Amino acid sequence: MSHQKMETAFSLRSEFAEKSPVSKAGTLAFAISAALATQGVYAEEVTLDKLMVEEQGIAADGNPYAEPDAPYKAKKLSDSRQTRDIADTPHTMTVMTKEAIAESGKTELKDLLSAQPGITLGTGEGGNSFGDRYIIRGYEARSDIFTDGLREPGLITRETFALEQIEISKGPNSTFAGRGSTGGSVNTVTKKANMDDTFTTVEAGLGTDKYKRVTLDTNQVLSSDTAVRLNMLYTDSDTPDRAPAGEQRQGVLASVVHQATEDLKVSADYYHFKADDKTDTGYAINRTTGGVNKYDPAVQNGSDFQRGEADVFTVTVNYDISDDIRLENKTRWGNTKNEYVVTTYSGVSDNRPTGLRNFTGWQDNDYVGNQTNFVIDKDIAGMRNTIVAGVEYGKESVRSGNYTVDTTATGAVDDPYNIDNDFWTGTVTKNSASSDLDLTTVSVYLMDTVTVNDWLEVFGGVRYDRFDYKLHSYSADENYNYDDGLLNGHLGLVFSPWENGNVYASWSTSSNINGGEADAGTNCGYGGLCNADSDAYKNVKPEESVNLEVGTKWNLMDERLLLTAALFQTTKDNVLEGADYDTAGSGNTGENRVRGIELGLSGNITPKLSGQFGMAIMSSEILDSYYDGTQALSGRGGVTYPNYIGYDKPNFADKSANLQLRYQATPQFAFGGTVTYSSEMSGGQPDGAASDSIKLPSYTVYDMFATYDFSRSLSVTANVQNLTDEEYYTAVYRGGSIVYIGDGRSAKVSLKYKF
Repeated sequence: MSHQKMETAFSLRSEFAEKSPVSKAGTLAFAISAALATQGVYAEEVTLDKLMVEEQGIAADGNPYAEPDAPYKAKKLSDSRQTRDIADTPHTMTVMTKEAIAESGKTELKDLLSAQPGITLGTGEGGNSFGDRYIIRGYEARSDIFTDGLREPGLITRETFALEQIEISKGPNSTFAGRGSTGGSVNTVTKKANMDDTFTTVEAGLGTDKYKRVTLDTNQVLSSDTAVRLNMLYTDSDTPDRAPAGEQRQGVLASVVHQATEDLKVSADYYHFKADDKTDTGYAINRTTGGVNKYDPAVQNGSDFQRGEADVFTVTVNYDISDDIRLENKTRWGNTKNEYVVTTYSGVSDNRPTGLRNFTGWQDNDYVGNQTNFVIDKDIAGMRNTIVAGVEYGKESVRSGNYTVDTTATGAVDDPYNIDNDFWTGTVTKNSASSDLDLTTVSVYLMDTVTVNDWLEVFGGVRYDRFDYKLHSYSADENYNYDDGLLNGHLGLVFSPWENGNVYASWSTSSNINGGEADAGTNCGYGGLCNADSDAYKNVKPEESVNLEVGTKWNLMDERLLLTAALFQTTKDNVLEGADYDTAGSGNTGENRVRGIELGLSGNITPKLSGQFGMAIMSSEILDSYYDGTQALSGRGGVTYPNYIGYDKPNFADKSANLQLRYQATPQFAFGGTVTYSSEMSGGQPDGAASDSIKLPSYTVYDMFATYDFSRSLSVTANVQNLTDEEYYTAVYRGGSIVYIGDGRSAKVSLKYKF
């Protein structure tokens, strides 16, 4: 917390200073002209355009949340409920700016997140859907994804073409996120229409593995109070060294902003995305030797697909009621679809005479959400208080089913190291829905950040969520209906006796509801409804998590470099335990804990060298479990009596790190690279015990990039991913029959032209 804050007048109307560049520039020009005139300098010699560029510190198509002149450092979060800069927020945050995203060469959210410290991936399985599945600090986060501050349900592919920034909040934070968020949450920030400038940028790229990509970003200022923006995408490529696996994506984000009055701003956007992919299930763990069977891609051209689609419409209203009170309202309507037939090699058996196994599923998700915030920033009892009072409504309606895959192929795939990708022939039939889920949530929350004095700031927040859960299973011909409430809180202290640094402490909680993972149905072991074999599911308590954290943040290099460090402990209690696809479960019988340290750096290390670094060193432990050595469990090996207590959590890397550097060698030429490290990781069921036999080795991957500006309008960028062609694995199915392979070496060149 800078000492200058107490000396600076504040007003919620300050946002309007950026709404009208004409009036802003006019005031600035008048002030500078007057100053120059007193020294005998003609004001006509100074151009208005140059003044605006220097004063704003960022281009119109730049990231509005980044620190000016430090493209790898985010200054603030997009969520207005986070009322202080990142450096003054008592919580661990990892933020990837637009520049860091672009220069990384990665275009999928899952690839960007999996490279960040403390984040791993999960596979699709029989108990949960194939799709983007994230695990933060060892806890499932596939339903903790937000876009522009509103929850975005559904396991869909998420692209970067329309993103301004990616914000990762670590640790339980249900005061902001609502249900879930045990390990943290992810908020993606979209590019929005602005009234700063008219521009059009076209980028086209070609690369290895039949890579093709074209994007368009155009912003048009229609008048002094209205602007529109359009982002478009087309991309097509094979998976490096794993064809016919590959991806084809198309996307559009159209947005408009209208400054209706000095106090009222209305904006709207529509997002459409379509993916038509073929998914590679990778290798398999040899359960006898513990080694990896390096199978050919089992993708079958005649049957396989993974199609995703999203149509989302959002309207946002901002109204300045007075100098110190602002109203914000966001309303979203959306539909997402995820449907797939994915083939893996499983070996010839009576159940699978061809040697192939199909995973199939489809989900159709309709949702509506509304968030209303009153933000009050004023002095109370001689102290600055920034109060956020809000109410939120959300309704998700999810229909789920699967496909029937019948084959007319004769014989079997008996050589998994030389698979015929055209072996399969037959029919694929979409079945009617097997379940319907309606989940309605109404939430209220109150937060306050109090600047006590120059060196102490206090944050406190509380949230209550009331939900109504209705699941109909067509296969069981059963209705599962219940409702409950969740109460969560968050406290933080920021102690800043120094000009550029602080230390902080925070306490925060989160809650997970029974059946909260919409794609899991009644598969208790995968986040589906537990104790669904009787009415006992109505009496199951929410899972509860508590996070304790102490840390420090330092703004250096004229606030262009942020250094962070944090010690944390997350304890999850009332854990719902279930075996595999079991609907019964054992109730709230588990408890686990994750402890660790996380370090971070972002910004300008020197005037020419920029970087972003993160490292997490963590340990996990099952503290209590139904499976304590006295309870029988039926599985592949028959009936056993496992003892999970003392084991690590699955899908959990004890150590992980990511470093991205950029060096501006000349005004035109820059180059850099990324190194990503992950330690060994074991498979297993979510919130179960790590497997003794299903393990993935550690890995280190290097990427490189270079950019050259031919002019202000034309530039070229080259990327090489996985420079050393390291063979590494990012996720494993609990039984080991699916091992996701990290992409092999690839290269691409992109040409960008700005009109």
